[in-house]
Amino acid sequence: MEVADSVTCIILLILFCGSAAGNRKALYSFKAQENAIAMAPSSDNGICKSMVETHGYDCEEHTVTTQDGYILSMQRIPVGRSGGTPGNRPPVLLQHGILMDGITWLLLPPEQSLAFVLSDNGYDVWIANSRGTKYSKGHKSLSPNDPAYWDWSWDELVAYDLPATFQYVYDQTGQKLHYVGHSQGTLIALAALSKDQLLNMLRSAALLCPIAYMGQMTSPLAKNAADNFIAEAVYWLGLSEFDPRGDAVVNLLKDICSKPGIDCTNLLTSFTGQNCCLNSSIVNIFLDHEPQPSATKNMVHLAQMIRQGTIKMYDYIDEVENMKHYGQATPPAYNMTSIPNDFPVFLSYGGEDALSDVNDVKLLLGSLKDHDGDKLVVQYRYDYAHADYVMAENAKQDVYDPLIAFFRLQ
Repeated sequence: MEVADSVTCIILLILFCGSAAGNRKALYSFKAQENAIAMAPSSDNGICKSMVETHGYDCEEHTVTTQDGYILSMQRIPVGRSGGTPGNRPPVLLQHGILMDGITWLLLPPEQSLAFVLSDNGYDVWIANSRGTKYSKGHKSLSPNDPAYWDWSWDELVAYDLPATFQYVYDQTGQKLHYVGHSQGTLIALAALSKDQLLNMLRSAALLCPIAYMGQMTSPLAKNAADNFIAEAVYWLGLSEFDPRGDAVVNLLKDICSKPGIDCTNLLTSFTGQNCCLNSSIVNIFLDHEPQPSATKNMVHLAQMIRQGTIKMYDYIDEVENMKHYGQATPPAYNMTSIPNDFPVFLSYGGEDALSDVNDVKLLLGSLKDHDGDKLVVQYRYDYAHADYVMAENAKQDVYDPLIAFFRLQ
């Protein structure tokens, strides 16, 4: 078997076998009591202690509760490593993508990770962690062992998670904020902007690997999973949590990656495209923390978008169910042409990205064709794939420095 085929099989094992094994317990779990104590991240073992303070930065753990009861973890890096005056710096909110969490922005050394680079450049940095990830598993009444906890897709991230985190940062800082999203983090921002949400709290948005249209993606793993209704099969089995992180599989991968002559940067290729600029050691750091769970319903929603090539709300397939949720037989679309033409957007995409495919990004750019010329900055990196934007050794000079220059103009 070719090395690439072996890697693909291993990834499939993580995504599907690991998911099923990790969720089987959910089928027999007890329903959380109404007054259950919500699980909130401890300041002793959270992201601040493990990933930020070890590098000499101040860090604060925060929690925010969404309108539908999810308790989300956020981290704040108020000043850079050299110190300074907190409180009057422009706030920036960093939002990770699918199957990741806030550690996305902290995987590289301090002089290369976007969270630290922004902090050292005078920004008040806030890191978001979406519902269901390790540090955002709390809820006012539901346990993650309850299938009802996982009854959401990215529609709910648009409707609840983003407004809650934006409002919290805005209230804490008293300032409008900049936003950086990667992958699914761009999708939920675009969807919110298309509905005129959050604009009163936003200065600008930077979209790395923008995801809107997905019909032309070339990722063999994602495309095959969508075409073969893999997520739907998992969902129909009653596995509401999609957990790709099984300890046995992760330990196996670490063992494989430690062998002489094995370059585990290829591990991501079948999913993300051929990343150009990852140091081989980054994969071990990645596997220490990622991937993270999501709702199986969310994976189904993304698969629907891949098959249909549209940006719509979750399709319940049954017309009666759609009528119940939306008041119409088919799910409403998110209209990208509705994004205000004068809203400042920095958009960067890669020629090797198999998830945020060039042709899909061109469809998005077509929707933004009437955007004010001085309010839309588009960067194309011919050699970048999906993971390069958060894990590449040269991302600071190639992407983050231009991004910060854009922020300073807003």
